[in-house]
Order: sequence, then structure tokens, then C-alpha cells
Amino acid sequence: MALRKVSRQASRVLLGTPLPTSAAHEEQLPNAQAMAVLSSDALSSVAYATDQTLAVLILAGSTALMWSLPITLAVVALVAVVVLSYQQTLRAYPEGGGCYIVARANLGTGASLVGASALLIDYSLTAAVSLMAGTQALTSYLPGLLPWQVPIALVLLVFVGWINLRGMSESGRLFSLPVFAFIAMVALLVGFGLVDLVLRHGFVPEPTPPVTAIAPLSLFLVLRAFSSGCSAMTGIEAIANGVKVFREPSAVNARATMAVMGLILALMFVGISLLAWMYGVDPSSTQTSMAILGERIFGANNPLYPALQLFTLLILMLAANTAFADFPRLGALLATDRHLPRLMAFRGDRLVFQNGILVLIALAGLIIVFCKGDTTMAINLYAVGVFLAFTLSQFGMVLYWMRQRTASWRWRALMNGCGAFFTSLVLVVIVFSKFTSGAWLVVLLIPALVAMLAAIRHRYRVLESALDLTSLSSASEAAQPAETAAPLAPSEAGQGPILICLEALNRAAIATVRQACTMSRQVRVLFVYSDQHDPAQIQADWDRLVGGPLGVPLTLQESPYASFIDPLVGMVQDLERSEPDQRLTVMMPEVISRGWLDGLLLNQSIDMVSEALREGGSRIFCRYRYYLSL
Repeated sequence: MALRKVSRQASRVLLGTPLPTSAAHEEQLPNAQAMAVLSSDALSSVAYATDQTLAVLILAGSTALMWSLPITLAVVALVAVVVLSYQQTLRAYPEGGGCYIVARANLGTGASLVGASALLIDYSLTAAVSLMAGTQALTSYLPGLLPWQVPIALVLLVFVGWINLRGMSESGRLFSLPVFAFIAMVALLVGFGLVDLVLRHGFVPEPTPPVTAIAPLSLFLVLRAFSSGCSAMTGIEAIANGVKVFREPSAVNARATMAVMGLILALMFVGISLLAWMYGVDPSSTQTSMAILGERIFGANNPLYPALQLFTLLILMLAANTAFADFPRLGALLATDRHLPRLMAFRGDRLVFQNGILVLIALAGLIIVFCKGDTTMAINLYAVGVFLAFTLSQFGMVLYWMRQRTASWRWRALMNGCGAFFTSLVLVVIVFSKFTSGAWLVVLLIPALVAMLAAIRHRYRVLESALDLTSLSSASEAAQPAETAAPLAPSEAGQGPILICLEALNRAAIATVRQACTMSRQVRVLFVYSDQHDPAQIQADWDRLVGGPLGVPLTLQESPYASFIDPLVGMVQDLERSEPDQRLTVMMPEVISRGWLDGLLLNQSIDMVSEALREGGSRIFCRYRYYLSL
């Protein structure tokens, strides 16, 4: 069996059969499943947010732990402000109001790239932190697995990535049960704990084991603990970024789901922090606060205790799914705007942005290995990106309402303004309090990433200008001078039919057609278009530049799938069956440039087409090299 058949069959088994683009609406999710996919990051953060607060307060001794509850209430108040602010964002941007979109429309390209860079870093860290925290939940119950934390986290990463490569509906169905089971287990934990406190303790806090202070209880320490507790807010913006995941009316469903998520998050966070204070829980290097509370409240031999740890592990594992839902989507938006290579906007056969998923797997894996499975450093890093994105989005919305002046615009601008003020204040606190603990790295990475995104956009502009058809009046003007072109000799292709496959109509495409006409009288051109193309405009440009001057017909074919390769292979096979005595030549333009970055930006499909056409048939595959002297 040919290698391609084996690889295709393996792909079908692992990822499923291709989905037609007409089935995209079927990949949209009802509210419950959408919340499971997009809110697992925010909801799961209650499993470690209390630990992060206690880990800072304990530096001032055990008596300082009493500040954990006021800090938790302050974080919950901030959650309410941010949720209400994003409600206004979803009203203004019903198609999706993530930081990049809002900042691009209201604050300009520079601010949008800052927000996008922060989110790309944040999503990478979210995937890594969630899986490392899930592994810690497992090792809290099975301490014998402590030496294997990194391999376990990597295995979980690959599993979550694989599920997402199978499609959105697959992940929604699979991940709903663990998310709601975790919510139910936390509700049981808080309920049993409160009953136990009423019946046995009379709501008198248990004394915390004495710990010697190594730092004074200062305002700086309290603010640092508050910034650590704000890790409970990660993932709140995911619903605003992922509106298209919801079924219609998507914006209405997204707003309702965000309100429910915010309420559940607040209740769980307050409940766990209250129990940790009442039971005198102090930070442990081998057990999480959730595990300590579960063991004390349920009992070590009660099956509810391992069930709590199991579902904590699962939701933390699934929290990475929020990143897998939004990182590829943001990457595709950036690629559409030419700030990333176009391959990032490529939808695979399962209608997901598979290249974005693969990139996220690689980045999160590197972070897990670098942090050695410990969440502390990674959490210090990704809080900066979270609140930077919050702040830019809310400031952008203030400007939006001031410009639009629609009904109740003053109230909406005030709400977004409050969100911008408080999130910017927290951002300053985080950067100031955690700068030496790792936040400095994100402060350096964000401008570096902004510079990279801007450089890619600039290079795309240069390349597109060189290939643009605007100034052309005929096909002959698209040909390069003889000393820079690399035409194929007629003897190499014979006099058989030539099929030219195009994915863009530009100077390179027209030069390829012109060269093919010197080699054969049987030239056909196939343009497989998607919903991102305007077929009427393509046909009009073709008739003006090629159809009239050269008399070459154009076949426009809409791809029923996200990939254009299968329709191309199908047409090649049809031509070979209709003309079995002819030897078919398939040609594609390949733009050659001297820029080091251009290899990532150009010709992403030609190698895939070449590989797809290797199997079967007596055919020739040719690359027409169109040189750009840039």
C-alpha cells in the first residue's frame, strides 16, 4: 500500500473523516457545551488560586493567612466588574469581541498587536499551567508519581491536542461531563464543609500550625498576594473571543453563558477560600489546598475524596482546552491580517485551525519542560498578559461607546471605564510585585513579539505589491525577464494537456499560464476557491488579463472541504480517466524570493499538492519558478 494511502487512513482513524464546510454550523455548540470548552480555564483556576494567595501570605507567618478571605472577596469584586464589562463588549461586537478585534478597531494596529502578543503568550502559558496543575492534583493523591510530573503533563498535553484536532463538537461532547462534575464536587465539598463547621466547630476557625515569618506583613506583601489570587480570573475573556463557537443567536448565548460562568466562579472561589481559612489550611509543597480540604471534610477513605481529585485533574486538563479553542482562532485572525504566515489560517479537514493547534502543543510542551512541572513560575508569567489584554480591551470599548453614542452609551462607557481602571491598576501591581519573580520575561517578550508580527506584515506588503495585478493590462506584462525567470522547456512536458492549479490570482499565476501556453495547446486552469474568495472578482480579472489575450478557460470550483487539495486531486483523476492516452502535466506557480522570511510566507501549499499527486497516474508535476528580486 502506498505511503499516502497509509497516512490518509491513519489520519482518518486518529482525526476522523473530513467535514464539508457546509457542516460548520454543526460544529457550533449549545450553551452548556460551549461553557465547558471556553470556561474550563476560568472555573478550574479555583483549584490553585487559593494556593497562590496563601503561598505569598505565609511569608509573613501563619497569622497573616487571615488576609486570604478579604483578598478573595476583592478578587471576586474584580471578577464581577470584568464580567459586566465584557457583557458590554459582546453587545458591541456580536461576532466576537476579543482584545485583538476591539483594540484594532478602536486603539489602532499598534495596540492591537500588543494585545494579541499578550494573548498568544497567555494562551501558551494557560495550556501549560493547567496541565501542570492537573498533574499536581494527581500527585497530591498519589505522591509516588511526583518524579513523573513532567512526562504526565506532556502526555495530557498531547491528548488534549489530539481531541481538538478532531473538531470542536468532539471536544465539546467529551469535555462537558468533567466540567460539570467538577462544579458538583466543589459544591459538595463546600456544602459538607459548611455543615461540618456548623455542627462541630461552631464556625470557630481552626488554628493554623505556627510558621515563622520571613517577611513583614506589609502593603506590598498583601498586594502581591492579591495579584497571585487574581490568577482566578484567567480565561474570563475566552467567551468574548470565542463567540462563533456558540449556536445562534451566538452573541446572546455568549452573554448569558458569561454571566453564569462568573457567578459559578465567584461562589466556588469564595467557598474554597472560606473553608481554607476556617480549617486552618497552610500551603503544602506536596498537597494542594483542595486536596487537604477534601481529605479533612470527606475523609481519606471516603470515595468522594478520590472523586474530587479525579475531577480536579480532569477540569485542569480541560482548562488547557480554552487555550486550544482561542489560540488557533487568534492565530487565524492574525494570519488573515497578514501578521502571521497564512498557514495559521488554514482549516484542516475537521474544520479546525490545525496548524495553530500544533504550534500551541509545541509551545506548551516547551514551557512544561522549562518549568519542570512547577506552576509557580508560569503563573507569575501569565498574569501579566491576562490583565494587559483586559485593560486594552476595556479602554478600547470606552472609546467605542464615546464614538457611537447609542442608547445608554454613558452607562456602558462607565462600566467599561471601571473595568479598564481596575484591571490597569492590577496590571501595575502584578508587574511591580512580580517583576523579579518572572514577570520581567513577559515584559520583554511582548515587545519582541509585536516587532515580529509587524515585520511579517511589512514583508507581506512588499511581496503583495510585487505580485499585484492592479497595474497590469495584459497577461504579457506578468512575465519576468528571461535572465530571472526559470521556464520549463517544451521537451520536458511534451505536447500533452497541462492543468494549472491556482490558489491566488497574481503576476506569478499569469506568468505560469503564459509559460504553459508555449508548451501545449491544451491548457486548463483550475482555481479552487473558499468562502474567503470572491469568485466574481476572480472571473472578471481573469477575463480581462488572460481569457481575452490568451484564450485560456478558467474553471472555478468551490471546495466543499476546508482543504483545496482533495478537489484538485479529484479533477486530475477525472482528466486522466477521460483522456487515458494523454500524459497530464500539473503546474503550479512557485514564488522565489531572496528574503529569509519569505519561505514561511509563500508557497505553503505547493509541497502538499506535490505529495498528494505522487500516488498513481502517469503524470508530471511542475513548479514554475517566478523570481522576485527583493
